[in-house]
This record gives sequence, C-alpha cells and structure tokens, in this order.
Amino acid sequence: MPPPLQAHRMLLSHRRASPIPRRRFTAVSSLSSAPAKTLAPGPPASSILSIRESLLSGERTAADITSEYLSRLRRTEPSLRSFIHVAAAAAEREAEELDRRIASGGRDAVGPLAGVLVGVKDNLCTASMPSTGGSRILDGFQPAYDATAVRRLREAGAIVVGKTNLDEFGMGSTTEGSGFQVTTNPWDDSRVPGGSSGGSASAVSARQCVVSLGSDTGGSVRQPASFCGVVGLKPTYGRVSRFGLMAYASSLDVVGCFGSSVFDTATILSVIAGHDKMDSTSSSHDVPDYRSDLASLSLLESKPLNNVRIGIIQETLGEGVDAGVISSIRSAASHLEQLGSVVEEVSMPSFSLGLPAYYILASSEASSNLSRYDGIRYGQQVSADDLNEMYGDSRANGLGHEVKMRILMGTYALSAGYYDAYYKRAQQVRTLVKKSFEEALGKYDILISPAAPSAAYKIGEKTNDPLAMYAGDIMTVNVNMAGLPALVVPCGFVEGGSAGLPVGLQMIGSPFSEGKLLRVGHIFEQTLPDLSFVPPLLADD
Repeated sequence: MPPPLQAHRMLLSHRRASPIPRRRFTAVSSLSSAPAKTLAPGPPASSILSIRESLLSGERTAADITSEYLSRLRRTEPSLRSFIHVAAAAAEREAEELDRRIASGGRDAVGPLAGVLVGVKDNLCTASMPSTGGSRILDGFQPAYDATAVRRLREAGAIVVGKTNLDEFGMGSTTEGSGFQVTTNPWDDSRVPGGSSGGSASAVSARQCVVSLGSDTGGSVRQPASFCGVVGLKPTYGRVSRFGLMAYASSLDVVGCFGSSVFDTATILSVIAGHDKMDSTSSSHDVPDYRSDLASLSLLESKPLNNVRIGIIQETLGEGVDAGVISSIRSAASHLEQLGSVVEEVSMPSFSLGLPAYYILASSEASSNLSRYDGIRYGQQVSADDLNEMYGDSRANGLGHEVKMRILMGTYALSAGYYDAYYKRAQQVRTLVKKSFEEALGKYDILISPAAPSAAYKIGEKTNDPLAMYAGDIMTVNVNMAGLPALVVPCGFVEGGSAGLPVGLQMIGSPFSEGKLLRVGHIFEQTLPDLSFVPPLLADD
C-alpha cells in the first residue's frame, strides 16, 4: 500500500489558498444564496421547554406527546432509516409511568427532561436495548450498563426512544458505512445526512425525537448537523464522560448532542456534562447551567454582541469550498457584525495540515481499540480449526471494508520503521494545530468557519472515492486535534432538493467556553430573519 501521509497530501493539494493579510471582514448583502422559498420568520422554539410546560400545566400528557413522536417516526422511518432499533413499547410504558408521577407529585416529581424523547447513537451503550456500533460483528449485543451520558439523561427524566444509525464504529461521513442500512437526509431523501452521527441528526431534523446524542471524533456531530439543518454541539474534550462510548480514537472521541434549537442543546449539555469517576479523562471543571445566559428575543439589546471579537478562518473559504457555502458563511458573518460584533479574517497557516495528521492518528488509535472485536472478548464468533483462523474469520465476516482499511492503515503507521515517519510526525502536527488555535483564540473570542465544504451530496456520490470523502472533514478535524468546543448552527441555504439544502456555521471557542458559544449561537439563531429549518417532509405538521 502507498505511504499513508503521501496519499493524504493529495487531499489538500487543491484546497490551499494563497496567504493574504488579515483584514476587516467585508459585509455582503444577502443572508442566503438559496432560491426564493416560503419560510416562516421567528426564532426556533425550545421543544424541551414546550413539553415541560404542557406537562406541568396539564395541557398534555406524556403519553400523548410520546404517541405524537412515535406516529411521526413510524410515518417517516421507512424513507429515512434513522434508527437501527426503536423501543416504542418501552417508551410508551415510561410515558405512562411519568403521567402517574405527575398526577401524584406534581412539578417536584419530575426531572428537567421529563417526557423528552431522545435518540441515542448506537455506539453508546444502553442496558435496555441492543448496542451494535453500526457493525455486524456486534449484531445482537446488549450491554449490561448504560453509558454515563445515557444514564444522566434517564435520571433527568428523558425517554430513550431508540438507537440511531451510524457509520460502522464512527468511521465515515455519510452512514453508507453502516453494517445495517443507509440513512437519508430529511431535506432530500436522495442525499446523505452526513456522518458518522447521521442517524441522530436526521432523527432530530425530522422530529422523530426531540434531541439526540452523537459522538464526534473528527466532525461526526458537526457535519451532519450542517447537512440536516439542526444544531450540533461538540464539547471540549473531557467535558462529557466517554464511559460507555465504543472507542474509535480515544484521544479524539467526544460525546456530543443535537437539538432543533440552541436552547435544547444547552439543556442536554447541562445534564450530561461533568466529571465521572468511571472515565479518568473526564474533567472536574465546574458545570454551569448553560441555559442561564440564553435570553429570549424580547430581552435582547439592539447590539447584543457588542465587544465580541470574531475571527473568520480565511483558509476555510478558499478553493474546494462550494460558492454557495462561502456566500452563506459570509452572510452569517455580516449578520454577526450587525449584532455588534467585530468580525475579521484571520489566517491559520497550519489549518491545512490537520487533515492528514488526523487520519494517521485516528487510524493508529483505531487499530489498537478495535483489537477487542476478535470473536472471544466481543463480537460474533466464527468456528475455525485454530485460534488465529478464528480471529481472522470473525473479523473478516463481521467488520466492514472501511473499518478494515483504517485498521490496516493505523497498524502500518505504528509499525517498526514507520512510527517516526508517520505517527510521531502526526503528533508534532497536532501540537502545531493546537498552538495555532491558542494564538488565534488569544485575539478573538470565537472563530467561525463552514462546518463542511459543501451541503449534503447524493448517496453514492463519493462511495468509490474515499479521498474525496475524507477531504470533507477538513473543516472539523482540527477542532478535535486541539480538544476545543465547537457549535454548529444553521445559517442559510444553497440550491438543491425541493426547498434548498441547509448550511451550518461552525463556531469554535477556547476550552470549556461552551457557555459563550451557546450564548452567541442563541442570539444568532433568534435574530436570523426569514429562515426556517424545518424540512419539507414535515410540511403537513
């Protein structure tokens, strides 16, 4: 096989833009490059708040709300295929039990997520339902415990409605790498929802559930959030416990979340964040109530982002990025300026180095982490005459092509004679990327960029061109390399489908600055005029 670093250099040869001096951002006139469409103005409502108020006022019951979401799920699931497993009966039982508690104990008897239906990415362990990681090698596997993030959601009153589809063990950008099915995009069912958390993003976009959990190793929450027109949050590394998350690349993996509004996403983060004794990499940094600084539209000042300095990463708006995406991001930056912030372009020359380094590091860690799926410790076992043959046959039958390729690439990079040339150099690049972010975030409160170089593309379009698919991660992998938090909010549309295709704005902050990102994102989405990110298949609703 060719040297991995040489192969990955090909990814960026057409993306490097000529350096230009840092300059003040120039506003553009429109907020979207999309064709004219009928869109309802107004900020997105918090589904979590709405559910809680209707439950406690007696206007609706948890059983009614659960029935509504399950009905929509059953209607849309045949075309979307967001879920690998749906626990409809269990959800109905939990809703009925919740109604009994409310009837007997009132407001004090329920948690902050009472009656909220949650989808959980299938690489997070759940004791009550199968957890496959999207791989046939774990088909039928049911853990004995919940992942910490799942347990905390349940303790807050959430109802887990099912397990969402993903690329096998999180290795992919479209869900086409799933061992079970391909999820489609609610905005156009001929297009991908993104990945690897495509099932979780699609489910929230189609309102099959209220919110969902995903995981983000190199953009697996943020890219599908952009493709599906929902809010996606990748927290600081260590902010959320990884206990119960099936490991892909342990130094990069983060549990993230999706919502249809920034407020809902902040609510989920407030519940799942915090130190966990079961995860030595989880941080003991204080967890604030991330909702406390999210003011309603009526309480905002005319310039609510005064004195906020924002840097737009110029390397993310160069060659290889679709013109419609660039237009949407520049329009979003103009809107942020109108809200009082100072927006300037900032150059980060090391930005283009992150992608090849990321794939070396992630594949190397995967080659170690996935060794546990051998047919003995975990996974479907294939009968064989000797141990090595059983290992080989179990993995050959149970693992998909992409997973095998990344294991081989990672093993190669770690092998004697190549370690210094690849893995060590990739770690050195990681240090450069981290220092570059530290320098930029020393000058700016927030950095912004597209979440992906394009909007959602056609299913099968990049199946036979893995380098092109890997290049789609260029906007997101650096954030994981540096361990930083990032929030994606829908900001506009480009041509495509029957109603346009959504584009997401990525906001990047310093470690543990999720509160600042959520505040800016909340103001941004509340003041964004005349755009509604509800997919066409929900027009009747």
